Amino acid sequence: MKKSILFIATIALSLGLNAQIATPQPSPFQKIEQKVGLTDVTLEYSRPSAKGRTVVGDLVPFGKIWRTGANANTKITFSEDVEVGGKTLKAGSYAIYTKPMDATDWEVMFYNDTSNWGTPEKFDDSKVAATVSVSALPMPMDVETFTMSFDDLTSNSAVLGIMWERTYLAVPFKVMTDKTVSASIDKAMNGPTANDYYSSAVYYLESGKDIKQAKTWMDKAMSMSKEPAFWQLRQQSLIYAKAGDKKMAIEIAKKSMALAKEKGNMDYVALNEKSLKEWGAM
Repeated sequence: MKKSILFIATIALSLGLNAQIATPQPSPFQKIEQKVGLTDVTLEYSRPSAKGRTVVGDLVPFGKIWRTGANANTKITFSEDVEVGGKTLKAGSYAIYTKPMDATDWEVMFYNDTSNWGTPEKFDDSKVAATVSVSALPMPMDVETFTMSFDDLTSNSAVLGIMWERTYLAVPFKVMTDKTVSASIDKAMNGPTANDYYSSAVYYLESGKDIKQAKTWMDKAMSMSKEPAFWQLRQQSLIYAKAGDKKMAIEIAKKSMALAKEKGNMDYVALNEKSLKEWGAM
């Protein structure tokens, strides 16, 4: 009997030693992936909460470098070169550090060593790839948990948002979309297909580039297509309208609308109807 009790106790003790208790982290980890233009941007950071503490000027003191979050380095990764604060950051990963100079002015630093836990033991200015001076914008409500975001997205830029308590920092950065697409277009034009001409024309239209060149490419794309689709004709009509040829834009839009009706795509029917009204054809 004593041997049995001893055996059971030994098993229970063994199970207790091997058990792992999972508890919530006080500063939970977050990972955000965002496509900006053609560039993949990934943000990894931990999120502390205020918990009744004063953040700016106390928990995050003025004049000192802050880790910008909690735990390991807050890290941002770019798949392509980007521009921050007038400087080019090569594709790769950077730690983000901040320094509140006072209640209204901050510095945001992109540090090319991400192996630290928090701030480096010895901060190396030569590892700062870019520094951006930003204004601390007041918010009308309290943000309890430290939050970072990607805001104001365009094909060529975005804003890295940093917010906590009642402070919001906006850190703009640019991506090389136009450079990448233009290089791709130049390469494709050496032996372009109808789709190459079409894609290039639509890009020029949407990016506000040379509309005459867009028109030339779109006409070439349509001439190479046996049966242009209604969505292709829709883009062609928009290009003609922007180029100032409303008469031809109307004619093409009517063809697009007729094909869209035939295919049962009422969204494109509505889009063409709206344009035709704007151009005085309905």
